[in-house]
Amino acid sequence: MSDENSSKPPANAYWRANLIWVGILMTIWFVVSYGCGILFVEELNKIRIGGFKLGFWFAQQGSIYVFVVLIAAYVLIMKKLDHKYSKKN
Repeated sequence: MSDENSSKPPANAYWRANLIWVGILMTIWFVVSYGCGILFVEELNKIRIGGFKLGFWFAQQGSIYVFVVLIAAYVLIMKKLDHKYSKKN
């Protein structure tokens, strides 16, 4: 029974850290997709990339690219968290 109680604090810390990182990454995605694609589109449209307005680019493709990068970042972060909270000695 003592093994069960000793495993709860690391599990709680692991999930707390996981939820914090998910919140951070989702906030970044929200700011990029909603902010750059909708809220700040007028300011971003003054900048052009490859002939396209930057606001249009974020609305059409940029948020998708950022999402893929955030998935890769989440994988790396989770590998570090898994290693940190691993029960292997």
